[in-house]
Amino acid sequence: MIFLFLIISGANASFCSESDYRQIYLDLQVPTFSYVHGIDPGQYYDNKNASYSTYPLFRLSSPLYFKTITIMSGYYALTPVTYKGESYLLFKDCGVVKYTVPVYKKEFVPEGFYESHLPKPRLNFKQQMTENFYGFLGKHVKNAQRKPAVKTYLEVNDLDNQLVSIIVYYGPYRYYTIFRTVQM
Repeated sequence: MIFLFLIISGANASFCSESDYRQIYLDLQVPTFSYVHGIDPGQYYDNKNASYSTYPLFRLSSPLYFKTITIMSGYYALTPVTYKGESYLLFKDCGVVKYTVPVYKKEFVPEGFYESHLPKPRLNFKQQMTENFYGFLGKHVKNAQRKPAVKTYLEVNDLDNQLVSIIVYYGPYRYYTIFRTVQM
């Protein structure tokens, strides 16, 4: 998995050693804000033009730890947000924010990444004809144009010293966060 990360990052990337990841983890602060009733106000605007949630779904089979926060096993929609100029990653269960963790690095997604990593939909003849019809209709009727869904991708890398890195690709940005697999 690490080899794949090296290929994706390219020649100009700076790679961290084991002690650097540990120091990054120690430098991050536990978020002090929360959402009223666990409702993310930006969720409506992110999903209003989609027929399903645009956030990547993350299945966690064992707990992860971020300082005083214990993220229990389950299915979570990972949502990147910005609050007072800082980036955070929300773990949502059934649309309710369960956990908030800081992001230590935010950068642009490399050009062509989604085209090379996301699978192309395989359509049967009827589905292809429907897509062609809607495409034709969208070209000639402005109100019938469909907006494409936000492209997302998720990477999980096992690091040394019982650390795990989660990289969430959401639209034009990728967000890096780090966790421990055992409680300190």
